[in-house]
Amino acid sequence: MSRFVLITPNVEFERRVRSATAGMSGSLQWFQADHLPDGPDEFLSKLLGEPPEVLILGPGLDLDETLKHAAVLDLQYPEISVLLAAEQTPELVLAAMRSGVRDILSPAADTNGIRAMVERSALAAAGRRRGLNPAAESPVGGAGGRVIAVMSPKGGVGKTTIATNIAVGLGKVAPMGVVIVDLDLQFGDVASGLLLDPEHTITEAVTGAASQDSMVLKTYLTLHSAGVYALCGPKNPVDSESITSAHVTNLLKQLRHEFQYVVIDTAPGLGEHVLAALEQATDAVWVCGMDVPSIRGLRTGFHILNELGLMPESRHVVLNMADGRSGLSVPDVEATIGVPVDVAIPRSRTLPFSTNKGVPLLQDGRRDVAAKGLRQLVERFQPNWQERTHRKLHRRAVVQ
Repeated sequence: MSRFVLITPNVEFERRVRSATAGMSGSLQWFQADHLPDGPDEFLSKLLGEPPEVLILGPGLDLDETLKHAAVLDLQYPEISVLLAAEQTPELVLAAMRSGVRDILSPAADTNGIRAMVERSALAAAGRRRGLNPAAESPVGGAGGRVIAVMSPKGGVGKTTIATNIAVGLGKVAPMGVVIVDLDLQFGDVASGLLLDPEHTITEAVTGAASQDSMVLKTYLTLHSAGVYALCGPKNPVDSESITSAHVTNLLKQLRHEFQYVVIDTAPGLGEHVLAALEQATDAVWVCGMDVPSIRGLRTGFHILNELGLMPESRHVVLNMADGRSGLSVPDVEATIGVPVDVAIPRSRTLPFSTNKGVPLLQDGRRDVAAKGLRQLVERFQPNWQERTHRKLHRRAVVQ
């Protein structure tokens, strides 16, 4: 089947699109024409198999006719994502939104930019198909992708380091299908942890048109070199006061329908934004250090959330900076918090160095004792992990 279809008379644009989609699953079929067919069925009848995932309407086509065609396609074949190649103007963005266009692509975009946009549109098409066919939903349950909240009652335990590594690690499993959200709204470090200088932040993404339309929301995301997206925290802590728990709930619902994985770096504690994130989360990664205050804080957090009924079904307890010479053992930690430790990440000099450098350890590719634990954690979120053979779902961690 042709996974991608391109209609344009522009040979140079076709060359860049073909180069961008090379190596991706599926093929590209090109209709070299300066006009559109009377209706979607006319070009779909020339394809083999099921309808494509992404239709790219390239430069050289009449814009009015293109938008009309997109509107018809959106009604008849909502599972197909439409990409429009045109120069953006505020008027065009609004008209495109109303016509069901998924994204607007610059005609001058390079191969990497085209690939990122096509991947994102293909992911949106998959999400729409799941919505149209509930039986095809992912095994994690519920509509949309997996929402992973990285939590800790105490600060300073390496929560952002864990979150950024999860995002980068999952980016290798689902390229362009991962977004990390910085919900530490006052002092979040996702931008520095990924060496990003975002043009937009979460402050803009939760208000206005972005809160109503996912296509607009995606323009506020920052693309990282590892093939994941980031929605960074406010540049000024004062801006966090305008963001409510309702904003957080709506944002996560939008992102869950657009991405396979949504990784949330939460603020320490159990504030209103953290509780809103937990209500949407399919998984909670609980991070604690190998010190008594952190371990006791985790025990208290578990107790409170169990009373509130906000504990996600999928729980992953991570013991960070684990060190057998700290005076505590893994059984001591487990006895205190009342649940098994799933992953132990040994104390490492390389891990904090990679965080300070802005290059997550799983992106850097260095051999390090901490990398093995991080990879084990990422594997827990891969498709069908729970269906694989394990001795126990929550296995005892070992600290040397």
